Amino acid sequence: METSIEPDYRNILNAVHRIKPKRLPFYEHIIDISIMEKILDYKFSDLYYGNKKEKREYFRSFINFFKKMHYDTVSFECLITSILPGSGSLYSHKEPVIKNRDDFLSYPWDELPKTFFDKYGEDFLLLEEEMFPGMMAVGGPGNGIFESLQDIVGLSNLSLLSVDDPELYRNLFVKMGEVHYSIWKTFLEKYSQNFIVCRFGDDLGFKTSTILNPDDIRELIIPQYKKIVSLVHAYKKPFILHSCGNIFVIMEDLINTVNIDVKHSNEDVIAPFTEWQKKYGDRIALFGGVDMSFVCNASENEVKEYVHNLLKDAIKFPGFALGTGNSVPDYMPVKNYVAMIESARDFMNI
Repeated sequence: METSIEPDYRNILNAVHRIKPKRLPFYEHIIDISIMEKILDYKFSDLYYGNKKEKREYFRSFINFFKKMHYDTVSFECLITSILPGSGSLYSHKEPVIKNRDDFLSYPWDELPKTFFDKYGEDFLLLEEEMFPGMMAVGGPGNGIFESLQDIVGLSNLSLLSVDDPELYRNLFVKMGEVHYSIWKTFLEKYSQNFIVCRFGDDLGFKTSTILNPDDIRELIIPQYKKIVSLVHAYKKPFILHSCGNIFVIMEDLINTVNIDVKHSNEDVIAPFTEWQKKYGDRIALFGGVDMSFVCNASENEVKEYVHNLLKDAIKFPGFALGTGNSVPDYMPVKNYVAMIESARDFMNI
């Protein structure tokens, strides 16, 4: 794919603010490194674990992928779950490390913000130093409060605590919210100059409903989101929330109370992307649009036809950036991912 188009982060920024951009921007929450390596025909993932020179080359290649594929911004986040002692209940189904109040009181909550930046501070700096002209980053500290709690408490155990120890159940959300706020505060103070938009991902829903009772989300999660997003806005940065699932029941809370600027994540089995746009596109931007499962399982021609049909309606809303409604995982056929990008470029004559 030729690289004749120069990146311009203002395209994504305009889309965030629901101002028609000069060129349709592309956006992905996450793109697996193996997909990048196949498209660049260059293995670079191991460089991340080398010395500083090798790590710098990793970031140079990482950014180069986004430029090659005609993104105006680089999606980059560092996961808070990766620094949580005893984590793994969310991704690896490990035994929860916090099961009761004694576990809660002995957990090293106060150490977590320092641990996060000891591990990732250099990454944010190298990303900035290697950024191409015209590009900026989208992201920041990854994971939301709910995902982080699941990773050390476990969803089943969290549900049991809501009945067996309601006070501890509430305390967990407040304490994790405090940790996230502290991490975000330091990030914004020291590392956000390279980030044009901030975001985190926190999957709140299944295909048919929210995972927690909506009232619990409103009482325990929404206030924590609001504190962080208000802080992000104080630094003049817009905010994207990535959240999978059927979360229509709490969308008004996310828009009116949290004040998110963009919602990302959609699946056709939950609702067509245009339904999200019709419901909320006059108040917030909606990014994504292309069902990830479809891209993984369809033919190249089917992907191209899908994208063309989607764009006929989706581009009527200025607050739009095209990409999958979830992410680009390692099992997605590279040819289908490329077909999605090329089809959009063809549709827009770019």
